[in-house]
Amino acid sequence: MTRPFELFRDDLGVPHVRAGSEADLAYGQGYVTALDRGWQLEVDRWHGEGRLAARVGPAGLEWDRFAVGVRLADTTRRVWEALAGPERAWLAAYADGVRDGLDAGGRDTPERAELARAFGGAPLPDDEPWRPWTPVGTFLVHHVLFSGFPHLLWREHVARTLGPTLGDAAVGWWGARDGGAGGPSSGSNAWALHGSRTASGAPLLAGDPHRLLELPGVYQQVRLARPGRDVLGLAFPGVPGVLHFGHAETPVGAVAWGVTNAMAHHAALYAEGVDAAAAGARVVAQGSEAVPVRGGDTVVVRWAETPRGPLVTDRHSLRWPVRVTADAGVAAWRALQQARTARDVAAAFAGWVDPVDRVLTADSTGEVLRLTAGLVPDVPPSGRVVPATRRDEPGWRRLPTPAVVTDVAVDANHRPALPEHDLGHAYAPHRADRVCALLADRPTDGESAETQDRVLADTRDGGAAELVAWLGPAPVAEAAVTAAAWGEPVATPGTADRLRAWAAAGAPMDADSADAALFARWRHGLTRRVAADPALEPLHEAHGLPAVFAPWLDVVARVGDALAAILASGVVDGRRLAAEALADLDADLDSDLDTDRAGARETWGDLHRLAPLHALELVPGATAPAVPAAHARPLGGSGDAVRCTAGVHGGTHAVLHGSVARWVWDLGDRRRSRWGVPFGTSGDPRSPHFADQHPAWADARTVPIETDWARLRPESLPTRRPPEDR
Repeated sequence: MTRPFELFRDDLGVPHVRAGSEADLAYGQGYVTALDRGWQLEVDRWHGEGRLAARVGPAGLEWDRFAVGVRLADTTRRVWEALAGPERAWLAAYADGVRDGLDAGGRDTPERAELARAFGGAPLPDDEPWRPWTPVGTFLVHHVLFSGFPHLLWREHVARTLGPTLGDAAVGWWGARDGGAGGPSSGSNAWALHGSRTASGAPLLAGDPHRLLELPGVYQQVRLARPGRDVLGLAFPGVPGVLHFGHAETPVGAVAWGVTNAMAHHAALYAEGVDAAAAGARVVAQGSEAVPVRGGDTVVVRWAETPRGPLVTDRHSLRWPVRVTADAGVAAWRALQQARTARDVAAAFAGWVDPVDRVLTADSTGEVLRLTAGLVPDVPPSGRVVPATRRDEPGWRRLPTPAVVTDVAVDANHRPALPEHDLGHAYAPHRADRVCALLADRPTDGESAETQDRVLADTRDGGAAELVAWLGPAPVAEAAVTAAAWGEPVATPGTADRLRAWAAAGAPMDADSADAALFARWRHGLTRRVAADPALEPLHEAHGLPAVFAPWLDVVARVGDALAAILASGVVDGRRLAAEALADLDADLDSDLDTDRAGARETWGDLHRLAPLHALELVPGATAPAVPAAHARPLGGSGDAVRCTAGVHGGTHAVLHGSVARWVWDLGDRRRSRWGVPFGTSGDPRSPHFADQHPAWADARTVPIETDWARLRPESLPTRRPPEDR
């Protein structure tokens, strides 16, 4: 039954939802999300239920195999069945809103028509109405691979293929020197400024989450208001409330929060032996599911579960906290919507489960707190580094109580100072130091929401200078010295000199920089040469693991992640390979000039183009939506910059991963807060708000947030259509 709520929009199309109760507000959020992001909600549901191939054909089968094997849909139901009544009612109200919003027009998307056209005009299979537990499945889809356990599969592959001597040392390239990311979806920046550092005297929180860039974006700007609560922030389409990044006004003041990935290995991976599914003594449950494949035959997918958890390969089981505890942290999600102070936020996050996050929170009294939230296995760090062979199951533990921040706190996926918070195996080495340096150079009149853009927009690549150093020092040419002494022209600097000078100037990866483009092309070639070196040749052996783990097991990409560590290890001849990659680049530049391609003059923005993921790209013959040319912009930044826009070193310069939102929360006055997302609020390519925020995002600018109800535009709602009209 339709519940009462009101919908307003600002100039960016951001939905502002107002209702009289928690349930009505959740219903309204679900309804509006279905109108704005109907295609996205459907795709995430297909992923969560392991029914992607039934819609997109054979290309969806590998995900479905994984979803069935990891027991994703079953885990979702287990979580739902274990919930208390208030959380069930909250989720059910949201799911009801999604159902009605889809029926009222949210399902009428160009993508569905394009998908039908690609399959000869055949309509999509009918979808059942959203179930109360579907929001849990949507959340799990976004985080089931977030723990980094596929990274452990790579480390095991390294140890096995490189042998007992080199292999044991080589796994450290992806962690021991803080080199390399935890996986292709990890990252984020966040910082908190105590009121003593700000112009207003009130705390500021700011940051940007880094994930795979998807079209439409993974976060939805939203405002949710009811008596006594008014929260705005970034929501997951398909999940009620505002979870990761929120700013709320309450009768006692304002409170805000934001998170970053703690890079924790909190899901234990067990080595069960070869073909564990056939070893009945180690399997406690097994079965099969028929997975329909559009345009093909139905495939029977078998699953098996050990006492430690489901088999995610034929020889590895996964002890995933959500499945073990039947708890996804839904009570914490709901508690966040009711928090009034920073202490309330910390108390809500005490029930957080997955993934493990670092949290910054502040309120209008001036209190600023930092904490780490989530369940982690109670094992020493060595037990989190390689696949475990132990047969006992450790318990779970929570992390220490929040710490009070009296100046500045920065979280950027770096190794934490406190050993009890050191929960992972690979941390980001540069961004936190750069954020700290930028904040140390503070404005004379104090920090404000507007001044945070200088941090969010910084393009300095923290790892470039270390790589360029492998080219050696610049030689001093006697002829050049003599010419300079007589005031004669000196020859134009060569490629190596340009790279050295650029690195010495801070290695800015600006969109209009030709030297940044040179560096990217040289690093590209160096990565490929290192990956092809005979010392690493065994890594290219077939790993025999499911295709869903391919991003974590691509040799060139993984070498690119840990390039500096590999060169420093001495396993390969770094000086020789760097010189050979430079010679390759010079030859390419000469060829470019000979063919009028002007490669020597191309900029980083020419190479570094956005390439967001879209589900239609899986379907042969289907055309996926794209950012309109009028909104497209050259992109600066890199994976090692605060302004994160990352491709795959050695693979592609295209931007696949980066800042999926930017946010600045001012605890003195929410009207001074700012935000931004790639693309826009709507997932419909026909909407004026499909990509209208993209130019600002591409320039790393945030925009003000409108909170005055009188300045918002009320929007009438479409009515739910009867079944015969759908």
